[in-house]
Amino acid sequence: MALTSGFTLQDWQQHYQQYPQQVLPTLGRLLAELSTDDNAWLYVATPEQLRAQLEPLLARWQQDPASLPLFGVPFAVKDNIDVAGWPTSAACPALTRLAQADAQAVANLKAAGAVVIGKTNLDQYATGLVGTRSPFGAVRNAFNPDYISGGSSSGSASVTARGLVPFALGTDTAGSGRVPAGFNNIVGLKPTKGWLSASGVVPACRLNDTISVFALRVEDAFLVASCAAGYDAKDAYSRTNPGLAPAALPAAPRFAIPDITEFFGDQQAQDAWEAALGALTTGGATLHPVDFTPFRQLAEQLYAGPWVAERTVAVGEMLSRPEEMDPVVYGIVASGHRFSAVDAWQAEYLRADLTRHIQHTLSQYDALVVPTAPTIRTVQEIQQEPLRYNAQLGTYTNFTNLADLCALALPGPFRRDGLPAGITLIAPAWHDRALASFGLRWQQQLALDLGATGKPQPRADAALPVSALHVRVAVVGAHLSGMPLNHQLTRRNALWVEETTTADCYRLYALANTIPAKPGLVKAASGAAISVELWDIPLARFGEFVAEIPPPLGIGTLELADGRRVKGFICEPAALTQATDITEFGGWRRWLAQRENTHV
Repeated sequence: MALTSGFTLQDWQQHYQQYPQQVLPTLGRLLAELSTDDNAWLYVATPEQLRAQLEPLLARWQQDPASLPLFGVPFAVKDNIDVAGWPTSAACPALTRLAQADAQAVANLKAAGAVVIGKTNLDQYATGLVGTRSPFGAVRNAFNPDYISGGSSSGSASVTARGLVPFALGTDTAGSGRVPAGFNNIVGLKPTKGWLSASGVVPACRLNDTISVFALRVEDAFLVASCAAGYDAKDAYSRTNPGLAPAALPAAPRFAIPDITEFFGDQQAQDAWEAALGALTTGGATLHPVDFTPFRQLAEQLYAGPWVAERTVAVGEMLSRPEEMDPVVYGIVASGHRFSAVDAWQAEYLRADLTRHIQHTLSQYDALVVPTAPTIRTVQEIQQEPLRYNAQLGTYTNFTNLADLCALALPGPFRRDGLPAGITLIAPAWHDRALASFGLRWQQQLALDLGATGKPQPRADAALPVSALHVRVAVVGAHLSGMPLNHQLTRRNALWVEETTTADCYRLYALANTIPAKPGLVKAASGAAISVELWDIPLARFGEFVAEIPPPLGIGTLELADGRRVKGFICEPAALTQATDITEFGGWRRWLAQRENTHV
């Protein structure tokens, strides 16, 4: 297979598994395809830069291919993120400098085997949601060049949508990793702040900056984010996942949606949103309108109040050279000088108050679903109204980072004019994996073509990387769904995975004198397959769950019928002397049903 552009991350992985020796010529062909007239690219790798990345990878591949999950996979990097030996400009030529080291997220991806193929255009200083505020020209929409691509991560979204790379890094402070995804029919993963290090990123708003990931498929985006992530002592805002969030969203999630949805007169955007709501309910979700006022008020703070002064701090001395900055960007950033420290503290108190309201609202649902953007504009329209139309685009994105939330932008039903119109799922910090689990189902349900490549969504089973932050537990009795002690799982964000059976070497007993009634499971020389449910419980909650288990029960390791080994309930043999052997029933529910019938 001639593998160059237009393929997913899995395509690249499968190709190299068969032909690892072809990595250099394959990527060389890809480089030859990249047009220097394409202003989505600001820099592309030279043959020397390509070889410098590949030679150590080839040596490692021969020794330990499992350590390189992204071996030879090309990716693009937004040009406000450092790549060692490459220029970093943040789309401001006067700022351009040669990076001495990789940004930590880039270093982590290289360590996983990925190869930087180029750096991409952006709204200058990552200030904008439009993709037009660059001295290198406006990056056009991948579906209709009359329309904007979205920003600020315009170039990264464009090259991903067109299949030039299977994934790209952007940044997201106010929606820059989501709006371009929505406008180009791709996935935009806006991770929890601090999951991916921001060291080596030209700051826009350090308190809110996150590196984001664009990909054609959800599983690709999540795998890339997982490889790029990791605690970084060099980043003062880096942090470690506490492991408290669920591993996935339920099969029938409860989604909050805005009670009043604003589209600024764009009927096609509204129709696409309503089609998305219909698809959500068809897929099993229930939708619950919530008061969107706190979300809207917080979104308005990002540019209308003292928070803009954080951009003023980031740009620093360049403000003394306005002639070398985009005039719209200069006007926005310079406006931060009019705010005082008193204004800033008042803004922080308001942010905290609104965030508390938002967090309380979201705690009652599995996620919030919003349109990724309320409308889309032509390049000409943005030139005429650069501030007002840009502000409109942040209606459903600007609050997310200020409220310490994670988000996942997903392709959605298209507009009648053939332009994409995505949706975004938003949830509390560290729910990234849970949102991705739903994203997998959503992409399979809609079966849209991938980006602007014209390639169909693969119908193969998709999966996320195995979670190290959850423990899979087999329950056999009172903790089963609908049973008296199931709440000990659900109130710790444990999620039902499946119903299955143990290997055929277990015996099940009804224990005597237990309230509520409980079974005991024991491995034996002669036994049967016993019905169990598997639940994923957050690792950080596992210890307190185990602490509630009274003797003679405990947690050990169970063998399942398919050979998997999971944690599960076991029983002390001494408790079986007065117990009733109910193995023949094959499970606790069947025995309870038989007992009920006997008593009737």
